[in-house]
Amino acid sequence: MIDFSYTILIPLIPFVVFLITGLLGMKWKPLVSGIIGTIGMGISFVLSLFAAYQYFFVTVADGYHAIIPVNMLWLSFTDTLQIYMGILLDPISVMMLVVVTTVSFMVHIYSLGYMKGEKGFQRFYAFLSLFTFSMLGVVVSTNIFQMYIFWELVGVCSFLLIGFYYDKPSAVAAAKKAFIVTRFADLGFLVGILLLSYFTGTFDFDKLTQPGTSLFAGIAGVSFLGLSGISWAMVLIFMGAAGKSAMFPLHIWLPDAMEGPTPVSALIHAATMVVAGVFLVARLFPIYHFQTPGVLVFIGYVGGFTSLFAAVIAITQNDIKRVLAYSTLSQIGYMMVALGVSGYGGEQGLGFMASMFHLFTHAMFKALLFLGAGSIIHSVHSNLMKDMGGLRKYMPVTHFTFLIASLAISGIPPFSGFFSKDEILAAAFQSNKFLFYVEYITAGITSFYIFRLYFNIFWGKDTKYKHIPHEAPLNMAIPLIVLALGAAFSGFIPFHNLVTSNMKPFAIETNFLIALPSVAIGLLGIAVAWVLYKKENDLSGKIVKRMGVLYTATFHKFYIDEIYLFVTKTIIFNYIARPIAWFDHNVVDAFMIGIGTMSMKFSYKIKRLQSGELQQYAFVFVAGALVLGLSLLYFFGSH
Repeated sequence: MIDFSYTILIPLIPFVVFLITGLLGMKWKPLVSGIIGTIGMGISFVLSLFAAYQYFFVTVADGYHAIIPVNMLWLSFTDTLQIYMGILLDPISVMMLVVVTTVSFMVHIYSLGYMKGEKGFQRFYAFLSLFTFSMLGVVVSTNIFQMYIFWELVGVCSFLLIGFYYDKPSAVAAAKKAFIVTRFADLGFLVGILLLSYFTGTFDFDKLTQPGTSLFAGIAGVSFLGLSGISWAMVLIFMGAAGKSAMFPLHIWLPDAMEGPTPVSALIHAATMVVAGVFLVARLFPIYHFQTPGVLVFIGYVGGFTSLFAAVIAITQNDIKRVLAYSTLSQIGYMMVALGVSGYGGEQGLGFMASMFHLFTHAMFKALLFLGAGSIIHSVHSNLMKDMGGLRKYMPVTHFTFLIASLAISGIPPFSGFFSKDEILAAAFQSNKFLFYVEYITAGITSFYIFRLYFNIFWGKDTKYKHIPHEAPLNMAIPLIVLALGAAFSGFIPFHNLVTSNMKPFAIETNFLIALPSVAIGLLGIAVAWVLYKKENDLSGKIVKRMGVLYTATFHKFYIDEIYLFVTKTIIFNYIARPIAWFDHNVVDAFMIGIGTMSMKFSYKIKRLQSGELQQYAFVFVAGALVLGLSLLYFFGSH
């Protein structure tokens, strides 16, 4: 039996690095903190690869099963309800260890060049290490309460990194927005955890996710508003997942999160915060499938709507990071659709496998897109497409790697996105034709908006730059090349043999009736973008004018942010909060102030009773005694 106890070092090393760089970093030159952080992350990366090799290729003779190499009692409420802190290794957690450490390691290396000279360089690397530690804590948690602790820590880290430029009002506002929206969602997550643990008597994943478990017998007869107790618990838990993964209508924080440094955007969108929601649903997938299949269908529809909604908005955005942000929303929606249409085991488990497969490939090409965008911004000093054009001549490495990522996300073979997206479409075709056609349309829109971005940046007009653009330095170019290799070849990983819903491999076959039209739709989107944007012309402007109000609504993100502001500021603040505040001030406070005022006046009137003058005290004592004595004499004399 292989000893996996060393895996506790994978999350602990970034935590120790955070403590060192956070407490001592200001005493060193900034680069020292970056080097320490990068070396620490590199060690965790190597350990993750080694753990994945041992788990998938050495223990395979025994069959894949959950392994808990480390587990320590943390809190004990009763003999049966206890909370442990430990490490859980199974196919999805081992896969996520590789994803998180790979992307984080590339971001650490990349940031040595991108953040060079930035004020707060040491602070940035300390926060990066803490962020990585938090996400690693989420993926290896042995129980849902341990996951919740690290889940909240991920939220805190996102607040710190999105608001890294704290002297910039828009960054501060974006950080607060992300924190508030995800806190609101996490309230539902916490209530769902409490409901689930109350009825089942456990927090442990290995007990909760056992097929055919009797733990849910006690909650079977409980219902509220037409939903069973377990359904409510799982809907509320999904609320937390929807907040972190920015599913509609809790998506509004993610585009604004682009105010943080670009390497942070890559980490949030590719490997940490945004994919945490998908991982949560995957972790609890047996409960969703066996106990609440209706909730699983609901998750699929939320994902389907979000994927199409975000893809449409991405078409009209002009900030390259915002295009990629809405792209992330759309791709995460794809993953949720795959989970929503998935059964459990065998061919029916195709969606679960496809979701995890797409999570892996998406991490590679989306991190590459964001880091490529960072190289462009670093060179051009602008986020807007109107300030770019013809950059392929100046930035050949960035151009080539960005093209690979664009082809991968468009689902063009043999790049990775084709394989994972094809499996999602095949799963949807088996289970839900409506969602299948929604994702087909989304696939075409995806290839169009990403190549609109590509052509506007690297082709299009030949912009006259004030400063000649330059290729990224070596410490920024190397991560681009490594991630480009991942985006190009990770699709060949046999996920159906490694990461499945029941830990058993199953055979898959490419359905050419689905794959070929999917590729054709992707190529069509690329062709339209080629015509409109490869060379400077006015075709796109004419289309925008014809679309009129529809384009305006899409450009303004269908005014969802404005609706939220109207509801919160106009309705809640003006018509609910202000009257309550008036009542509190003029009734509650006035009543309490009135009691205080009356007490003070009464005290003022009787304060002479406690004057401190002995003669007065003696007079009152004697007078009282005389009055009491005479009253008693009169009383007894009359009787």
